Amino acid sequence: MTPRVQTFFDPATFTATYLVSDPTTGAAAVVDPVLDFAANSARISTTSADAILGAIRAKGLTLVYVLETHAHADHLSAAAYLRSETGAAIVIGARITEVQKHFAALFEADDILPDGGDFGRLAREGDELPLGDLIVRILETPGHTAADVTYRIGDAAFVGDTLFMPDYGTARTDFPGGDAAALYRSIRKILDLPAKTRMFVGHDYLPPGRSEPRWETTVAEQRAANVHVHDGVTEDAFVKLRRARDATLAAPALLLPSLQVNIRAGALPKASARGHVFLKLPVTVG
Repeated sequence: MTPRVQTFFDPATFTATYLVSDPTTGAAAVVDPVLDFAANSARISTTSADAILGAIRAKGLTLVYVLETHAHADHLSAAAYLRSETGAAIVIGARITEVQKHFAALFEADDILPDGGDFGRLAREGDELPLGDLIVRILETPGHTAADVTYRIGDAAFVGDTLFMPDYGTARTDFPGGDAAALYRSIRKILDLPAKTRMFVGHDYLPPGRSEPRWETTVAEQRAANVHVHDGVTEDAFVKLRRARDATLAAPALLLPSLQVNIRAGALPKASARGHVFLKLPVTVG
């Protein structure tokens, strides 16, 4: 069955968020929603998420799930806000507990629940979630982080940061828990899906020579033309390329605020006794 997919592209973070719905029942899921954050003023707003809620209301849909492909390091998640507005369950890969453990220690975030309880549903390989007459099928696809998952819904696959558009390539693997060899194997798992599978990527960073963002491709297109991992590229060659490229990359601009929010399922840290909310900035000297 073919789900309906509406894309919301955030140019500030180059993020593609998807509203996926069953055309028969109106049951819907949102994949990787963005919470707007102005770094220069530390001001948070829900403009992007409210646009999605507006579309849900206009189409008469019922939001069942917020599907997180991983704990993002480049934008804050609006998952908690969407849950508060709709009651939708937040779904993320079960290995999020590994990511939480690492970053909870870094940020001294003692309020993080150790069992992943900040999220609604921890998904594992082979899990199936009902979405009206559709099924959300879970593929564990670690490599970018330990907890990445791909959501397969009908003829569509939502791959997060594992793969980008063919002319841009693949995800970085230099975050804690990242692994280039694991990423290669995850990608090959995705590329074993039927060739006509529609693939929706998590970002489009506009490589040289292209000025318009794109976010939809197919398994066949990726196998034929992905600049990092097309058919014929071996695991050893990919790992060498990926590690060399990662060594040249700067940290994402919103790395520190994003992770503090996203390991909490999109919620902000608890307010202080005076009612203020703070995001921490660990400082490295030398």
